[in-house]
Amino acid sequence: MEKKYMERLVGKYCKIVTKEPGEQRASVVTGTLEDVDYKDGFILVDSSQGLGCLRINTIIAIKPGRRTPQHKTHQDKQKLTCDEQAMVGIGTLIVFIAMVLIAAVAASVLITTSESLQQRAKAVGIDTIREISAGLVIEDVVGYTDVNRSVVEYLAIEVRSRAGAADMDLTTVTLSILYDEFHLLKYNGSIVENANTDDASVFETPIDAGSNITILAAASVISYGIIAMFDADGSITTTDGLGTGDRIYMIVNLTALINDTGGLPPRSSISGKVQPELGSPGLFELSAPAVLTSRIIDLW
Repeated sequence: MEKKYMERLVGKYCKIVTKEPGEQRASVVTGTLEDVDYKDGFILVDSSQGLGCLRINTIIAIKPGRRTPQHKTHQDKQKLTCDEQAMVGIGTLIVFIAMVLIAAVAASVLITTSESLQQRAKAVGIDTIREISAGLVIEDVVGYTDVNRSVVEYLAIEVRSRAGAADMDLTTVTLSILYDEFHLLKYNGSIVENANTDDASVFETPIDAGSNITILAAASVISYGIIAMFDADGSITTTDGLGTGDRIYMIVNLTALINDTGGLPPRSSISGKVQPELGSPGLFELSAPAVLTSRIIDLW
């Protein structure tokens, strides 16, 4: 093929027809004409098989054409492959990051939920243990009659805390009495004294040392008094706290509760409940004997 005509086709996609000497059939090469070397007699073609050279004297014809998707060059294919791999890599990375985030959120939710359940279970367990172990026990109930021994005017209820119970605030302990009417008594912090104060008996215990007012007289229809039988650390008289091993007498004024008879008559029954703030209550139900033979009567 003559010179000077092929420069016009450099950079274009062409169909090149070649025929080697001695061959009967021509062959066709499609690709981009990159360069023409007239000196050495070669052209440089970028075809689908790669970059190659063709001898000018074997070229029969060159026809420019339009590139189709089926006739992509080696560089185009390599570039497309790289782009496709890049897109796949980005998609995979996005999916991986999403999976990591979902796993992190799920793990955070599980950890938070488990910690919350653990704390709740611990709190419920502690409250249950306190509810079961805490409470009050009634050891004895003693009555004190009037001078004529016709009615029981006062009750002394011996109370202690249950084994294993924590210290208890006496100001939260209520005493309910049932006899014809229902009465609810609360602890009066000013009506408390140690046993044997001024060498007096339980039913003659003054509200303070040297006082002429007894705990019996100070107890009313709405409050009860306390005599500390055993209070090693002084918590009952100083802070109104009932500790482990402490024992008290709760003094109840029946003359204020039972107005019509001035006290509990013989053969009559009365019941009550000592309810702490937390735990099981102490219950009692008793009857006065048919004959009150002495001023101090054991009713329990």
